Amino acid sequence: MSDHVLVINAGSSSLKYSLIDAGSGEALADGLIERIGESESHQKHRGPDGEAESSDAIGSHEDALRAALDAFETHGPSLDDLELAAVGHRVVHGGSKFSKPTLIDDALVAEVTELVPLAPLHNPANLEGIKVARRMFPDLPQVAVFDTAFHQTLPPHAYTYAVPSEWLEEHGIRRYGFHGTSYSFVSGQAARELGRDLSDLNLIVLHLGNGCSVSAVRGGRSVETSMGMTPLEGLVMGTRSGDLDPAVHGHLVRELGWSVDEIDKALNSKAGLKGLAGENDFRELSRLRDSGDANAQLAFDVYCHRIKKYVGAYYAVLGTVDAIVFTAGVGQNSADVRAVALEGLERLGIRLDPVRNADPAEDGVVSTDDSGVAVLVVPTNEEWEIARQAVDLVRG
Repeated sequence: MSDHVLVINAGSSSLKYSLIDAGSGEALADGLIERIGESESHQKHRGPDGEAESSDAIGSHEDALRAALDAFETHGPSLDDLELAAVGHRVVHGGSKFSKPTLIDDALVAEVTELVPLAPLHNPANLEGIKVARRMFPDLPQVAVFDTAFHQTLPPHAYTYAVPSEWLEEHGIRRYGFHGTSYSFVSGQAARELGRDLSDLNLIVLHLGNGCSVSAVRGGRSVETSMGMTPLEGLVMGTRSGDLDPAVHGHLVRELGWSVDEIDKALNSKAGLKGLAGENDFRELSRLRDSGDANAQLAFDVYCHRIKKYVGAYYAVLGTVDAIVFTAGVGQNSADVRAVALEGLERLGIRLDPVRNADPAEDGVVSTDDSGVAVLVVPTNEEWEIARQAVDLVRG
C-alpha cells in the first residue's frame, strides 16, 4: 500500500500543499498558491523537474486546488501513478474535542465549524480546504490533524485561567496551545538524536518562527505551553505582542476610543518585532542591529528576555530538564538568539558551546560535552508529521 499523502494547508487567501512519502519524509513535490481571489495570483510548484511559476488569476480555493492538480499533471509527479493513501489537512483549532488525528466526515466538519469563534482567522480557511478536497478526492480518506491536539494532555491546573468558572464551561475560555504538530515531530526527533526513549525525557521545546511558542514536554506529553486560547499569548513574535497586561485593552478603549477589533488587529499584526522595530523578518532585524539601529536592538533584547523567562519557568514546571530544543526558522538559524536567550543559565546546567552553536553539526547538539542539559537544534517538519499521522490512522 502507498505511503504517499497529499498534505494541504489552506489559509484565508493561500493554499500550501506538499506530496509526502510518510515513510521516509521525502517531499516529492510541494507548492504554494497566494493571493487567491485577487486580480493576479501567484503559483509556485516544485517537482522532480524543478520549479515552475505562474501568475494567473485564481478566484477560489477550489480553483487553487485544481491549479495545483494541473501542476502535478504537467510538472509531476503524477498523483494517479502514486496512488495516494490519504489527504492530510492542517486544522489550527480543535478545541477540547480533538486530541488526535481524525477521519473527516460531515460530523467533523460540523464540529470544526462550531469552533470557528475560537479561531476566526484560521478555521474557516482550513474548512474551505477540507470541503474542496472532499469534492475533488471523494474516494480518498481525508484526515484532520489539529495544531491544538498535542496540548490536550495539559493538566487542568495548566490549562485553566483564573476567571469565572462559567467562562470555561459555557464559552471554552482556557489554554489550548498551538504548534502541536511541530512539537510532536521535534520531540521525537530530539529523542532519536539523543539516543534516548522519549518516554524518559523532559524537554523544553522552543518553536521560534514568525509565530513563537514554547512547550514543556514530559515523556512525550505536553504539560505546559505558552500560547493560550489563541496564538497571541506567550513569547514575543514577528507581529504578535505575546504576554500583555489585559488592562491595556480597557485603557485603549477609554483613552483612544478603539474598538475591540482594532485592538485585536493591532496586537496580532502590528505588534511584536514589527511594532518595536518596524520589521518582523528576523534576517532584516539582524541587519538593522548590525547597523546600530537602537529600536532593532531593543526588539531583539525584549525577544530574548521573554524566551529566557519562559525557559526558567518551564524548568521549574518540569523539575529536571534533559534537553532544550530550538526549532523553526529563527530557532534553527539564529545562533545569536540561542546564545543570548540561554546566557547566564549555567547554574541550571545549561552550557552552550560557541563553536557548535555557530555551526550546528548533523546531530544538532550545540551544548558543551559537560553540559548537564543538552541543547539541540532540530529542524521541524510539520508536513511529514501530518503525513505520518494520516497514514497511521487510515491503516489502523
